Amino acid sequence: MSQSTVAVIDYGMGNLHSVASALEHANDKVVVNVTGVAEEILAADRVIFPGVGAIRDCMAEILRLGIGEVVAEVIASKPLLAICVGMQALMDHSEENQGVDCLGLLPGEVKFFGDPLMEGDTRLKVPHMGWNQLHQCDEHPLWKNITQHSRFYFVHSYYVAAGNRRQVAATVDYGVTIDAALSRDNLFAVQFHPEKSSTAGLQLLSNFLQWDGQA
Repeated sequence: MSQSTVAVIDYGMGNLHSVASALEHANDKVVVNVTGVAEEILAADRVIFPGVGAIRDCMAEILRLGIGEVVAEVIASKPLLAICVGMQALMDHSEENQGVDCLGLLPGEVKFFGDPLMEGDTRLKVPHMGWNQLHQCDEHPLWKNITQHSRFYFVHSYYVAAGNRRQVAATVDYGVTIDAALSRDNLFAVQFHPEKSSTAGLQLLSNFLQWDGQA
C-alpha cells in the first residue's frame, strides 16, 4: 500500500515550514510535498492551502500562478484544508487593502474588526492575536477527539462573515462573532493556525490526514 501524500501549496505567501513540520509531527507516515506545481498538487491525496500577510499580495500571486484554478479542481475531487489567509482567499471579497476580490469559491465577505473594537467597556486589540476558545457548530470529522471550546491560536485583523450559515463549522467571539471554520463537501477552512495550536491543532491536522472528504 502506497504512503498517503499531502501537498502544501507554495505560492510564496504561507508559513510553509511550520505547516509541513506540524503535518509530519501529526502523522509521521505521511509524505509532505511543499510545491507550487499544479501537477504535483493535483496528484496528492490531500492538499493544504495556507496563507499569511495582506490579501492583496496573496491574491496577486494566486492569480499570477493560476493557483485559483488548481484549488477549485482540488475541492471538486479530494480533501482540502485552507488556513488563515488561505481561508479568506476562498471568499467573495475582502475589505482589506481598500477592497480586494477573492476567489469566490465560498459565499461571504472578509470584514475589518473595526476601530475601536469593544467588548463591553473593554477595548480589544487588533489584530486578534493569541489563544481563543472555539465553539464547534457541528460534529464534523475534523473535530474528532477535540473537546468543545478547545483553544486555538489566531493572528488576524480581518474576519470571515460567511454567506451560508449552514457552512459554518465553528465560531469564536472577539468583540464580534467570527466564523472561524467553514466546511463544504471536501473543503474545510479555518481562520486559526492549527500548526501553532498545540495539542488541539495537531489533532485537527491528524484528523485531516485521515479524512476522506465526507462530512
